[in-house]
Amino acid sequence: MDYNKARIKAEKLVSLMTAEEKMSQLLFNSPAIERLGIDSYNWWNEACHGVARAGVATVFPQSIGMAATFNPGLVNRVAEAVSTEGRAKYNKSVAHGDRGIYKGLTFWAPNVNIFRDPRWGRGQETCGEDPFLTSQIGTAYIKGLQGDGEFLKAAACAKHFAAHSGPEGKRHSFNAEVSKKDLAETYLPAFEKAVEAGVAGVMGAYNRTNGEPCCASPALMDILRRQWGFRGYFVSDCWAVTDIYEGHKYAPSIKEAAAAALNAGCELNCGDAYIALKDAYKDGLITDTEITAAAVRLFTIRALLGEFEEERPYGDIPYSAVSCPEHKALNLEAARETLVLLENRDSFLPLDRKEKMKIAVVGPNALSRLALEGNYSGHADEYITVADGIRRVFGNAEITVADGASIKGVNSPRWNEFEGLLSEGIAAAEEADITVLCLGLDRTIEGEDLGFENDFTVSGDRRTAALPENQLQLAEAVCNACENVIVVVLCGSCADLGDSVRKRAKAVLHGWYPGALGGLALAQALAGEFSPSGKLPITFYRADTELPDIENYSMKNRTYRFSEAEALYPFGYGLSFTEFAFKNAEIVSNDEEQIVCTAEVTNTGAFDSAVKVQCYAHYTDSRTETPRLQLCALAPEFLNKGETKTVRLEIDKYWLKAVLENGERVTPDGEITLYIGDCQPDTEENTLKIKI
Repeated sequence: MDYNKARIKAEKLVSLMTAEEKMSQLLFNSPAIERLGIDSYNWWNEACHGVARAGVATVFPQSIGMAATFNPGLVNRVAEAVSTEGRAKYNKSVAHGDRGIYKGLTFWAPNVNIFRDPRWGRGQETCGEDPFLTSQIGTAYIKGLQGDGEFLKAAACAKHFAAHSGPEGKRHSFNAEVSKKDLAETYLPAFEKAVEAGVAGVMGAYNRTNGEPCCASPALMDILRRQWGFRGYFVSDCWAVTDIYEGHKYAPSIKEAAAAALNAGCELNCGDAYIALKDAYKDGLITDTEITAAAVRLFTIRALLGEFEEERPYGDIPYSAVSCPEHKALNLEAARETLVLLENRDSFLPLDRKEKMKIAVVGPNALSRLALEGNYSGHADEYITVADGIRRVFGNAEITVADGASIKGVNSPRWNEFEGLLSEGIAAAEEADITVLCLGLDRTIEGEDLGFENDFTVSGDRRTAALPENQLQLAEAVCNACENVIVVVLCGSCADLGDSVRKRAKAVLHGWYPGALGGLALAQALAGEFSPSGKLPITFYRADTELPDIENYSMKNRTYRFSEAEALYPFGYGLSFTEFAFKNAEIVSNDEEQIVCTAEVTNTGAFDSAVKVQCYAHYTDSRTETPRLQLCALAPEFLNKGETKTVRLEIDKYWLKAVLENGERVTPDGEITLYIGDCQPDTEENTLKIKI
């Protein structure tokens, strides 16, 4: 069904409703209208990295990990699997009369906010710090969720519009002051590309942007609706309309807050503020025109999902599709590609899995399921922690497991204080040939508006790029006790281990929150069953780097594009067990819309491996300030050892435009230099100079 047919069906249904019935449908928990044969529907459903909060489902790597794959095609396949499980669960829920929360098909994902500050607790839900990478990963996820059939397989929702990335503790009253240039250059492109991809929904943020609450912002809605032509539905973040009155003090009453949101173009309220629309309607603050328009948009989405068809689409997807073997295999494949190898001194990895040795698996995330999940996750029917994975893969080894330290979060299953755990960690390490040190965080200390503070976190936002002090002390002690230490970090952002530990560790792997099978993927990487190919979707900073205030939304000195600080590890970085050589870069076409480049890449090492080819643009003599570098194309490939391939990079000129102070994208003055490689440019060999 195309959009126009769905809209006609929606208009016909809505025309039969009273004003009160129409207003009832603008709440996320929309009640049934029995006289019209309309069932109740709950719009609140989550699928950030798998169907969430609805029982058992495949728990894929958290979004920041999927961004680290630098592989939109893989992310698209993951999203297809997620929508399949969503339909399977929906089919059975409806069959059994369960239309409650988290049982529907309108998934409030992906989060395409820019991870501009590594301390932001919800950065784990995003696709990283770069607008191009975020757009590529985000649109791949949207298209995978929604499918390409006659009906939407599921409805994706890009969130949180717009300029939303902390601080968590102030989000219900905070005003993000953002220049037109930064909005157009950094904060809005991923949303624009989501609209171009046909995303069904957009969610407004809690905060204000330039003084206007994001869920009642005429300025933002003008961009979304008029400039970009968005035809889908707009939903408030949960209880964000209430914030218009209580937090932002933007409206003098709840009915006026509800009216402001509806009049601005927010069709759906996650929360209960729209109950007050009845009073707003009675007092003339809203009219039947706004109510009807909102209801029509919402019922258009429900029609596109096939809800009103005699034979519902995708009704033949069985419940056995949930957490099926095919999805578990895909989950393991995704987990493998998320892993970023940061250090590998003297090619210490991979280990010989056949060798008899003593391995100690030490640290608060050695046995942690929470560190596999991240936030907004489902519940897997099987988890393989790091310790579990090492037991499976290293069958000839003698394996000892110890905590050594706590996470320092809340609701932690390991409540012991640090002093009571350190000795066991040292004891395990000093008797081992190799220690796998499992450090990091979980959602009890890094996440969404956690509501508590300690010396590490403020309402889920981190105070520093370092790990908690107790873990750093454990790391020092383990490096003193064992000569061969491999550090595995599971968390949603960067982690500075300190110079002493980093220089003494034989290898460092960053695993993000790698999903239910993440421990197996990590163990397989240690054993060399595959070569790591993940790349950093954010800049890793040193703990003592002076970052801008998290409340400052200027992009000056933020991310690889504008930062003047020396990175601990740069955006796009990630080692492999092999080496790649690039040559013969050339431009094969340059038209009004895009540039196409090619380059030869050769696997010159001893391992078969994926390679994530990246193209960066650098500007000279621009009339306005431009990014230091801008990622503008990706080409993931797999090369056997010794193999050479010609890779093709298609560059949309949108990403090469310069952004003026007024937010206008223009053709830049001077030359643009393009760099092709598997990281940020570190050589002049593969450069191309163009003028557009």
